[in-house]
Amino acid sequence: MPKKADLVGRRRTSGRALWLLGPAMVAGVAYLDPGNVASNMTAGATFGYLLVWVVVLGNVMAWLIQYLSAKLGIVTGESLPQVLGRRIRRPWARRAYWLQAELVAMATDVAEVIGGAVALHLLFGIPLVWGGVITGVVSMGLLLVQTRRGARAFETVLIGLLLVIAVGFTFGLLFAPPEPAGVIGGLVPRFEGSTSVLLAASILGATIMPHAIYAHSALARDRFAPAAASAAARVETTSTRPAPTPDRVTAAGTDIAPGTTDRATATPSPAPSGLGANAGENAGGTPGAQSRADALADARGISTPRLLRATRWDVTIALAVAGTVNLAILLLAAATLAGVEGTDSLEGAYAALREGLGPLVATLFAVGLLASGLASTSVGAYAGAEIMQGLLHARIPLLVRRLVTLVPALVILGLGVDPTLALVLSQVVLSFGIPFALVPLVALTRRRDVLGDYRNRGATTAAGVLASVFLIALNALLLWLVFTGG
Repeated sequence: MPKKADLVGRRRTSGRALWLLGPAMVAGVAYLDPGNVASNMTAGATFGYLLVWVVVLGNVMAWLIQYLSAKLGIVTGESLPQVLGRRIRRPWARRAYWLQAELVAMATDVAEVIGGAVALHLLFGIPLVWGGVITGVVSMGLLLVQTRRGARAFETVLIGLLLVIAVGFTFGLLFAPPEPAGVIGGLVPRFEGSTSVLLAASILGATIMPHAIYAHSALARDRFAPAAASAAARVETTSTRPAPTPDRVTAAGTDIAPGTTDRATATPSPAPSGLGANAGENAGGTPGAQSRADALADARGISTPRLLRATRWDVTIALAVAGTVNLAILLLAAATLAGVEGTDSLEGAYAALREGLGPLVATLFAVGLLASGLASTSVGAYAGAEIMQGLLHARIPLLVRRLVTLVPALVILGLGVDPTLALVLSQVVLSFGIPFALVPLVALTRRRDVLGDYRNRGATTAAGVLASVFLIALNALLLWLVFTGG
């Protein structure tokens, strides 16, 4: 057997960067939930390539948003709900904020359970209600991995499901490639009536999901600072020590014990460049925020600039996968289902794919839908528990929460509501919840007293503000069209 020292050295040299990847991959599962499938399939079947630009724009905005969420968790050692729970002083305001966030999390859960139930019905003919029950039970098993085996094991399982989802939803394009001219034309922003606006809001609600914003900050916290946050909190109020000097920068990307360094790589890390990369750009951050960030970096043995660079890679890879799959779903529908009767539902789309492209493509599509429901419902339950803990300081076991949030989806399935319609409308609900998560995130990450030297650049804040304004304006337009019948 190799010596232990050899194994450690090998891990430090070859696995250094890979060890830092993972949280964004888990959060990225939320971008491939059954709501995304329903919204993108419906958009492609109804309007062809018209809304390609919405998928692309949503993915670009999602990159920025998820990076800011992860940065908040890394630098502060707290999730977004935790930070808001401390800063919203009035109990009634905190409860009101929790209520809207909880409703968003429930809408997410409805979409995910319904998607899993539909997939089981398509694959095995299982009644929808029982399919919902099975989806809920299996998701409990996935949550047990997180609670008993930790963040890394949870990431591994969900990344495996992510690969299944990617194959299932992109395989059909090998047999039905999209028209290049149609794809290019779909990049021009435009709408065709209120239905296209509704679907655009649904796509954005499914792409930029509020619960993914809450969850990513918690995933980064749990992954990189699970035990160090309390120590950093103590330092925040008792220490005003300066930032570490260059010779104290630790080995970036290595899984080393707190308080140790790897002298072979202990060199100064230059401030990252690019969107949101701002280490050291605003010298003189408030002592509390900066000392907390320094304490976290020392405790985990990884320099914060290095960790933020790795996080940008993590987010880029995750969103590249999610964006490609989402676009593939819309393009597949536009290429094979546009104008086909009865394809405005997942069941109809499955039948049309089976008839037009063969049983293999249709089966892989259904398997991808099932993996999507199972993976995303676990992330949704994780996010919901974090929302309650951070805002109300009340903790409910994940499995208990899973049982409670399963009820609305089962009721909808039991009442015979059209599953695809329920999925699309759930994504519209998510779209209305985006500003409540996004505006505080942008506001907090620009503050020196929250992130110290790692606060947003001016360009990053401007991009976040533009994304917020666009999403709020789209929702306002949607309301106006719905109520005026436009």
